[in-house]
Amino acid sequence: MVTDTDTGTEARRIRPAHPRPVLRAITVIGITLSLFHLYAAGVQPLGLFYQRPIHLGFILVLCFLIYPVWGPSRPRGALGWMIDGTLVACSVLVGAWLPVNIDTIANQIFPRDMDVVVGVITVLVVLEAARRAVGLGMTIIGAVFVVYAFAGSRGELPFLADWMPGILNHRGYSLDRVASQMVLGAEGIFGIPLGVAATFIFVFVLFGAFLEVTGAGKFFIDLAYAATGRQRGGPAKAAVIASAGMGSISGSAIANVVTTGAFTIPLMKRLGYRPAQAGGIEAAASTGGQIMPPLMGAGAFLMSEFTQVPYVDIVLVSIFPAVLYFGAVYLLVHIAAAKQGLTGMAPEELPSVRNVLAEGWHFLLPLVALVAFLVAGYSPMRVGFYAIVSIIAAAVARALWTFATSGPTLDGFAALCRRGGELLIKALELGARNAVAVSMACAVAGIIVGVVGLTGLGLKFSAMMIAFSGGNLVLALILVILASLILGMGLPVTAAYIVLIILVGPALTQEFGMPILIAHLVVFWYSQDSNVTPPVALAGFAGAAIAGAKPMETSFQAWKYAKGLYLVPLFMVFNESIILGGPLPLVLWNGAIAIVAMSGFAVALEGYLWRPMPLWQRSLLVPAVVAVFWPSIAVEAAGTGIILLVLGMNWRQSRKDGGTTEVPRPTGASAPSD
Repeated sequence: MVTDTDTGTEARRIRPAHPRPVLRAITVIGITLSLFHLYAAGVQPLGLFYQRPIHLGFILVLCFLIYPVWGPSRPRGALGWMIDGTLVACSVLVGAWLPVNIDTIANQIFPRDMDVVVGVITVLVVLEAARRAVGLGMTIIGAVFVVYAFAGSRGELPFLADWMPGILNHRGYSLDRVASQMVLGAEGIFGIPLGVAATFIFVFVLFGAFLEVTGAGKFFIDLAYAATGRQRGGPAKAAVIASAGMGSISGSAIANVVTTGAFTIPLMKRLGYRPAQAGGIEAAASTGGQIMPPLMGAGAFLMSEFTQVPYVDIVLVSIFPAVLYFGAVYLLVHIAAAKQGLTGMAPEELPSVRNVLAEGWHFLLPLVALVAFLVAGYSPMRVGFYAIVSIIAAAVARALWTFATSGPTLDGFAALCRRGGELLIKALELGARNAVAVSMACAVAGIIVGVVGLTGLGLKFSAMMIAFSGGNLVLALILVILASLILGMGLPVTAAYIVLIILVGPALTQEFGMPILIAHLVVFWYSQDSNVTPPVALAGFAGAAIAGAKPMETSFQAWKYAKGLYLVPLFMVFNESIILGGPLPLVLWNGAIAIVAMSGFAVALEGYLWRPMPLWQRSLLVPAVVAVFWPSIAVEAAGTGIILLVLGMNWRQSRKDGGTTEVPRPTGASAPSD
């Protein structure tokens, strides 16, 4: 399922038992919205002041129908319907106002009173919808930014100017000015974040919905098990591979945990992994799905818009860092299995690669088509459209072939058509449902972008960042990590990335000289850490729920396995050639030492590779890993040499010991506690 930014969880929340007319209305509106986007993506592109407001209007109506005012556990009642009915009517007004009045608005100098009224309604409705679909944290942050725009000597709230430090002070703005900024141009709610959500993201959300209803998720999971199940710690390795494959498509670490973890976590527990360990491994692997090309959740599309770097280029440069991350998780999983003496699954318990491919090979065709169209230079929106068409064609062809080879009958054909129609309707509705949360997050992000542009807050934040870090890049990156962790407690990943890059991006690029693409990649990677970093580790909590483990213990396990999330961005900063390119020998050298460094780090963390590692060797690995990140060829070479030497000593000692020091435990045995 393609959603955002941790927004896939919204599709999996416990939904209230809506009355039948409401369910039908949600279905009709969802299908209409999906068809509208397919038309705009594949038939007739629309201007931004048509597509974005119409998209937002549909999304707002869906949001207020899906999420009742009193929450999912209470019926709306007469008062609830009065509130939600009013909000639905306001949503229609928000979606129609700009397209209907675009000529008048474009030719006027000052906004009309009615434009200001609609602007206020739009901001209030967006904040309320975000509260329901995304969470209270997003609404609070958006409201704080609106209040900040009014706080100044010439603003609507001049008394608040005394409460702000001098560097944050500004002149303040009137209601007319703020309302115009928010809704009458492309600098506020209808700016880049919502623009990306209304074009690229929605189409790929819909693509993921089609993959989900046609059974692609099960195919990828079965393929991962068939490939790795017999290896030591097979289910954990299958979780890593399946999460890499599904994570980019799902766009949500939490949704990925729920999807793949339902299969992988019970098998890991049965094999011998502790419950918290199994949940942590799945959470770390699922988080990595958000940085895995080609989709990278919604991040690649937003990054392309912000940096003006072609989408396909962002996909290509992101492949190696993502492989580094998953390689580190895979190695940590292997070491944990070796330390605990775990074996693989019995062959009779696993599907064969041949049988899995025979049953689901057609699911690979849409992915091949997606990559082919990207490489051919098509726009991401058009690529998403053709990917959807290709999966529909593949699913129809497969169904017809199965029907033709299993004794075709007229009744069977009628049943096949009914089933196909049901799946089509389900996919169109599911895609629209899954787009609600990401679109609302992007709409509120537009409010933040508008206020930052209006008040110049970005430059002020950059000055504060430089002051706190003392001009030291490493300290500045630590501040980014802390800020991303705090924001991640209340925001989805995409929203946290947008807010962070708006605030710290200018400082990283202008003051510290970081290339703009690397700055965006670093902030995007660090925006993922709230999924696995205690005390609020959202993906870790989801893994704990499935594993039946303590949430905090599972979160610490996820944090341990996801350490590459912190190290790989540092390597991008100090070894720019792996992202920006350069002389081939330098690129190959940086790629090689990155692999060595991540391996050394994993071994130092676990204290084990082929055999237990003495403390002095682990202590030697830590500064050697740091040396590999040092921007000096000589220091990098020294660090790489020390890591290879220590790992070689461990291998040689294991050979002397007879090859292994652990006793394999039969499948299903319990793991020792640590």
